[in-house]
Amino acid sequence: MHRFQDENLDIEDRVKDLINQLTLDEKLTLFPGVRAWWTRKIKRLSFPNMGMSDGPNGVSLHSSGFRKCTQFPVTKCLAATWNTNLAEKTGIAMAEEVRAVNKHILLAPGINIDRTPLNGRTFEYFSEDPFLVKEMTKPFVNGVQSQKIAACVKHYVANNQEHERFKVSAEIDKRTLHEIYLRAFEDVVKKANPWSIMACYNKVNGIYGCENPYILQNVLFDKWGFQGFVMSDWFATRYTSTEGCITAGLSLEMPTPIVYKRKLLKKGLNEGKFTEQRLDELLKMMLRIMFKTGVFSKNPPKGSRNTPEHQNLAQKIAEEGIVLLKNEGILPLDPNKKIKIAVRGRNTKKKMGRLGYGGSSAVVPPFEITPFEGLLSFPNVEIVKDPKEADYVIIFTEINHDKHEDAENSDRLQIEMPTEEENMINETKKLNSNTIVVLINGSPIAMDNWINGIPAIVEAWYPGMMGGNAIANILFGHINPSGKLPITFPKKIRDSPAHKTPATYPGTDKVMYEEGIFVGYRHYDENNIDPLFPFGFGLSYTTFELTKCELSKESLTDDDMLIITVGVKNTGEFSGAEVVQIYATDIESSVERPPKELVGFGKIFLNPNEEKTMEILVKIKDFAFYDVNLEDWKVEPGKFKILIGTSSRSIQFERVVDVQ
Repeated sequence: MHRFQDENLDIEDRVKDLINQLTLDEKLTLFPGVRAWWTRKIKRLSFPNMGMSDGPNGVSLHSSGFRKCTQFPVTKCLAATWNTNLAEKTGIAMAEEVRAVNKHILLAPGINIDRTPLNGRTFEYFSEDPFLVKEMTKPFVNGVQSQKIAACVKHYVANNQEHERFKVSAEIDKRTLHEIYLRAFEDVVKKANPWSIMACYNKVNGIYGCENPYILQNVLFDKWGFQGFVMSDWFATRYTSTEGCITAGLSLEMPTPIVYKRKLLKKGLNEGKFTEQRLDELLKMMLRIMFKTGVFSKNPPKGSRNTPEHQNLAQKIAEEGIVLLKNEGILPLDPNKKIKIAVRGRNTKKKMGRLGYGGSSAVVPPFEITPFEGLLSFPNVEIVKDPKEADYVIIFTEINHDKHEDAENSDRLQIEMPTEEENMINETKKLNSNTIVVLINGSPIAMDNWINGIPAIVEAWYPGMMGGNAIANILFGHINPSGKLPITFPKKIRDSPAHKTPATYPGTDKVMYEEGIFVGYRHYDENNIDPLFPFGFGLSYTTFELTKCELSKESLTDDDMLIITVGVKNTGEFSGAEVVQIYATDIESSVERPPKELVGFGKIFLNPNEEKTMEILVKIKDFAFYDVNLEDWKVEPGKFKILIGTSSRSIQFERVVDVQ
């Protein structure tokens, strides 16, 4: 037995021994991937390969040996739960499924910021707000890696559109880059220690992510102290150089050699463009993770997939993530009363779990409960064809995973729904005023063309394999909706911060981030633009009152933690959950700041007439801005407003603290 195979030894000793035993040619074979989802084996040393599987909605069919696995709701739905415990449980469950298909890395989560609602992969990402992103990502990563599966946090960085993603350069000033687009990556790296990072397709300020020395070596490794390894996105190195990628810090080129062909690596060595010592450094980063994930283990942990527990979790995420956008008293429907329902819309019976549907995140489950099937699970429902004969009409509509909708490799062409769907809604509400619209989608839509006269709108996202049950449970009141929007819904696309000019989106060879730090609700607040539905918004079948607000202290330093005690009372007739949101405003700053920024949140469940207090911890460091002169975060002394509410546009309490 080789020394590196001794599982009782420290990982660093095993890595050192393995590096010493590898020949140069063997080392070079480990830098590129093989067979799409694997690293290479080395037979001489009984060196096994490391496998990876696509996320972030679960284990995909195309990367799992064509195995069917649990299809979880999309990341946007998970974000809409505002439930960090659910995020951790999701990470654990997905890791168990990765292990069950004999892989070692989950290619998730995706944590790019929602800059434009037209981004084809908006459904794969958490939010427009870096604080919400980081707070949901850390428990997810911890959950994944608790099962000795590596999380691969992606796409580093500013991969905020699919249009021309292989060629476009995101032109971002340094403050915006750090304060908005790098912030979640930084906190996740420092607090959750992800074992791998995926570099992006695009350029960042003129240099491709895979060979960008500033964002990789300077920031990720040197400044943040990243302890994992960096892999490329699939074929993301096609326009890069061997020397550039080695120098920047790319350990693994996927899925096949382009710039890491053995002859090119040898050529670079022979020409003195990099050293074998540098190659060893990059290889050690990856070997450490191989040991941590049990690649060399004789008895690796056992996984599980398609279990009732995972399916129940998928349904729980969908139920907590569904957002009630509008309700004029029509919902919930009475499950004990015989009712006639007419069902319309292109997503009524559509199954989303298909091979490659929507891109690399596609998961094919063993079964999928459609919205129509979910309705049929309620015995008092009679389905009728004619809307005029129905007590209610339910329209399951919106966009799908087709090209130029919610899909990888292309962006949406418009923020509105397809014209035929809008026309169908308008025709239906003329026939029956009790028309309920359920949206199946992963990104914001405009509704001005049809929202008037519709008494109820439910945002169900792409709710996964158990989605039909979750939607029906919401509609009939078995579950009280508690989801809150993790992204602003604008009234029209020109209201969105990225859509000032063609230069700001979609760009040409460059896309200019002229809006700076004013992304998402920061932009709408700064410019006094009324959104269709604001960030953090979501209705309930009950009503809540914030009854009190107390601060643990009013004078603090930038190292302090502020404890905010909030009283919450359920003043309605249904049990339900409320999300209390904390925002901060720098009253007087030396630099331009947004009117408010999310700095804390908490979710609480209450029965009717029940009142509880909840404590929300706020780190004063989250009041900071990125100081380009210091090249670091800075909290300026002075007074800050603390805003406590239930959405970014619904603030119930204001307090002031003094930061010394």
